[in-house]
Amino acid sequence: MLLFAYLVLYFLLVFVLRSLLLWKKTGINPFTFNKTDDAHGFNGKVFTFISFLELIVVGIYAFKSEWYEYLLPFWYLENSTLQKIGWALLFLSLIVVWISQSQMANSWRIGIDENNKTKLVTNGMFSISRNPIFLGIMIANIGLFLVIPNTFTLLIISLSTISINTQIRLEEEFLKREFENNYLEYAKKVRRWI
Repeated sequence: MLLFAYLVLYFLLVFVLRSLLLWKKTGINPFTFNKTDDAHGFNGKVFTFISFLELIVVGIYAFKSEWYEYLLPFWYLENSTLQKIGWALLFLSLIVVWISQSQMANSWRIGIDENNKTKLVTNGMFSISRNPIFLGIMIANIGLFLVIPNTFTLLIISLSTISINTQIRLEEEFLKREFENNYLEYAKKVRRWI
């Protein structure tokens, strides 16, 4: 129950509340994934699938414990030390993502926004990693796996790794076009992950 409540709170804070704050301040909808079948649109569908999969898996763990065996748990990884590390990673993720979104301010989007000009953010967390929000999301996925190690939380890590790496490369191409030398100089100084 606690894990499900945390996951819902996480989604509300980093996606819903953050989006509402940005929309109220700028009038811009930060959800920019399109409904086309190009790489950006397809990746948006994969992100949505992963989010629903997380809610279903954690929901089964929280409310239907008799179904949990169907998630094929890795019983040999179920211990209190790994669970504590997992919870620490989940909290760390929320802090990293929230701070990074705050530092992006009006430039934060979910996906690539080709219609509204934003500025290149290179300070704060972005001076350590070019993708601190994606880094935070990956930390959360690893934390979730350590709290409830099973085949589906491992699948979430795998799908997220592919999808996020694809999104990062799409965004890098966009940023090169948008900011040209400024982005290229930034990319020389700061690594993609950390």
